[in-house]
Order: sequence, then C-alpha cells, then structure tokens
Amino acid sequence: MLLSVMAFYVTTIELKGFFDKTIRIILPVLLLCISLGIYQAYLGLKKDLEKEGVFIGLDGALRTLKRQEEIAKEFLEKYGADYVAKIVAKPGYSEHHSGLALDLYLIVDGKNIINNEDLVQYPKVWEKVHQKLAEYGFILRYPKHKEHITGYAYEPWHIRYIDDSDIAKEIMGEGVTLEEYLKEAADVKPSIDLGNSYLYGKDELAEMIVLIKCSFAGFKGCELHRIAYAGDDVCTDENLNWANSLGDTKFKKISKFLVDFHSSKEGYGSFNIDHEYKDHEWYLGMDEKGSWRIISYGYC
Repeated sequence: MLLSVMAFYVTTIELKGFFDKTIRIILPVLLLCISLGIYQAYLGLKKDLEKEGVFIGLDGALRTLKRQEEIAKEFLEKYGADYVAKIVAKPGYSEHHSGLALDLYLIVDGKNIINNEDLVQYPKVWEKVHQKLAEYGFILRYPKHKEHITGYAYEPWHIRYIDDSDIAKEIMGEGVTLEEYLKEAADVKPSIDLGNSYLYGKDELAEMIVLIKCSFAGFKGCELHRIAYAGDDVCTDENLNWANSLGDTKFKKISKFLVDFHSSKEGYGSFNIDHEYKDHEWYLGMDEKGSWRIISYGYC
C-alpha cells in the first residue's frame, strides 16, 4: 500500500509592529509517496533517535522520472557537472524509482538542515543515525570510499529499505555495500596515490578521484586496484589544447591519473577478458564553470 505523506519543515519568522517576538511555524513543502511498511519503519527509526536527542525528517521517497530530471537540472545549475556525476542518478536509474530509498534531513537546534553541503557538516549526528538503521530494516546505501562499487559519492542521508533487519544488520555490521553483499562486486579496496602537486591541493585531487571511482563503477565486473595522480608534468598547454579539440566543452585546466584494474571474466566493452590493466590513462578537465569532467580514458 502506498501512502501520500506531507513533508513539513519548521521555520522561524519575526512579527513586527504590535508584536515584537519570534515564533515558529510549520509549513508543508512537498507531498511524498511511500509504502506503508517503509513509512512505519521510518517512524520507528525517527522515534528511537529522538530518545537520543537526534531529530530527522523525510525529504525524499518514491520519485518519478520527471522529478529526477528536474533534480538533475537543478543540481547542474547549482553545483556543476562534476557534482551531478557523483551524486545524481540519471533519470530511469535512480534507486528512488523503486520506492525503497529514502532521503533524510536533520533538525539541529530547531533548524532544518536540508542542503547536501550542509548535511555533511554533521558527521557525529549521522553516525548516531547510521547506528540505528539496521534495527528498522534500513542500510546506508552509499557509504564512504565505496564509489567504485556503488557509482555514487558518500551520501549520509540516503538510506535503503531491506525489509529484513537481520540482513540489514549483516550488511551494516560488515561495512559492505548492497552490491558486495549480493556478490555483484568484490570487496577490494583500491590504493590511492595523490602524489605531490603544486597545481592542485589534496582535497581537489581527492574529489577528482571520487569522480573517477564513480565512473569506474559502470565497468561491469571489473575490479579497481589503484588510482594515482600522474603528476604536474602532464598538465601542459599542449594537452589542454588537445582536450579542447575533442568537442564543444571548453576546459581551462587538465589533469591525468593512472588506473590499475582487472577486467571482467565475462567480458565488458572492448576490454580484454580477465586481464590486468596497468597505468590506464584517465584525463580530466575543468570546464569554464569550474567543474571537473572526465575527458577520456584508455591508452594514448
């Protein structure tokens, strides 16, 4: 059974004139569709967390193709192409289409924390949320450092209903993704080498690597073993001109990474079957809006 649930945000307004006071009001903001069983599990989680002083709200559930298209467009304008590539599923591929995924938001000191960039600023609060998920049949769907498996960057707010608390506890207890639990991907932790760069900081290089890992997740059956920054020497005007000759997107910066991986035993794309690839070259470019994009990968 599907329910239509009205999501509310608490907001604060000031009344001027005769009244010189601040009051809190509750405003309805969107209508969510969610199954009865999942909603009851969510309410159980919410109530349990409130006992520990943690307050959550429901910001997303079942999502239509049209709404996913709108979100992709909104996020592209707000955050840029690199963020969309790491966070937003293509319409038709979002887990929200299944009705099993929920997006949460936090209420901290009476304020709604809704935007993604603000939500990630509360790691200790999310840790408490994640510790309670499995008891109510939920798992954290996109954990840290698993982008090469899930295809998405860390999303502390995105949870998935499993409908079996024992399985959920096993997944969360072992720290694996749903893909690893279902044996659709191996639990291999790739080595990361940021090298030494005068052009890019460690955080910027790390974000580029997340972009590569999210893209690599589409290499069906392949295992990622290593990603290494190739160094500043390849960030030349010559390579930048080459990148700008490939299409309509114009880039103002370029970087290169070397990737080691093992191809699928069943075969994928043009890769050799069951083959170890070394120093596979990945070029990334920063577009005119400041977003990093993958330009190409392969052997040049």
